[in-house]
Amino acid sequence: MSALVFYALLAAVLIGALALLWVRLVRDTTRPGWVRRTATVVLVLLMASSVAADAGRQVFPRQAQQPLDVVGFGWLGALVYLVLALVVLEPVRWWLRRRIATSGPAEEVDVSRRLFLLRSLAVGAGVIAAGTVGYGTWAAAAPPVIRRVRIAVPGLAPELAGYRITTFSDAHLSSLYGRDRFARLVGMVNTTEPDVVAVVGDLVDGSVADLRRDVAPLGDLAARDGAFFVTGNHEYYVDTAEWMAHLPTLGVDVLRNERVTLSRGAGSFDLAGIDDATAGGSGVRGHGADLTAALAGRDATTPVVLLAHQPVQVEQARAAGVDLQLSGHTHGGQLWPFPYLVGLEQPAVQGLSRHGDTQLYVTAGVGYWGRRCGSGPGPS
Repeated sequence: MSALVFYALLAAVLIGALALLWVRLVRDTTRPGWVRRTATVVLVLLMASSVAADAGRQVFPRQAQQPLDVVGFGWLGALVYLVLALVVLEPVRWWLRRRIATSGPAEEVDVSRRLFLLRSLAVGAGVIAAGTVGYGTWAAAAPPVIRRVRIAVPGLAPELAGYRITTFSDAHLSSLYGRDRFARLVGMVNTTEPDVVAVVGDLVDGSVADLRRDVAPLGDLAARDGAFFVTGNHEYYVDTAEWMAHLPTLGVDVLRNERVTLSRGAGSFDLAGIDDATAGGSGVRGHGADLTAALAGRDATTPVVLLAHQPVQVEQARAAGVDLQLSGHTHGGQLWPFPYLVGLEQPAVQGLSRHGDTQLYVTAGVGYWGRRCGSGPGPS
């Protein structure tokens, strides 16, 4: 799907949602006059704030962007559940209006009762949305959950039994996810005593100049065999080359369609990494997922673990004989019912799954669009 088609569909969805909210929350609950006009303006401004929050990252300074993000993305979450609540309440609304219409009151009493009914349903939808978004905000601000998963990799040498890979993704460092929170995440990663740390994309949503201080805790990662990074789709919304040059200064090696061999005694395995699935169409010269290049010349008897941001890349991994792929991107679906929609595009939404002889582990992310940190004793 091209970017133009995507944004056209997104605009259509937002306009449809705006129309539904205006009809049910403004027109049906107010009489003509200044209250209705004011409510209409507020609703339009809230809808515009979500668009401005996304577009503003390229325009506004960070100090101005932060309140815009809070309002815009907060409203976007509320919008989802307002629409869902109104749809669910629609049969109730129809049934109650029908009862009122057939109860035979005088005309003015009927209008008053109808207005009370519609206002009550609008308040109910608002309470549902506010409660859901409030819980989601609390959950997003809570520390990530560390999950320990044992994964058996065929052919792994006994010397590598219990080898530990700690993986996380989707930090989305930005005006809303800064240094202090990221430093706590790095501290949690270090408590897992990893042999290697795998950062599987979508680390940043801004420039090096804006996020240099926020990303600095990466330099405190403590892993016996180092830390490695592969690009996610969001790395192609910023200055990609700038970040690819900056991360190694923090002790994080970038794997771009290449691999390294990690060893314990006489045992070893290959750790490979490829660019995000969207890299080839990003316009960034020289970028594009190339698993063939990453695995070229390797010993086929040596187990291989692949870092790839999107779970959908497991189809290539399966065909190439990869033993284990570590991915992110999905945020576990984040907002219900989106896990079902994500499942239409991706072969797994979160957790461990098997695809032929290839195992796939998907972490739900640690940023504001997700809150889990996947940690497992890796190849074992």
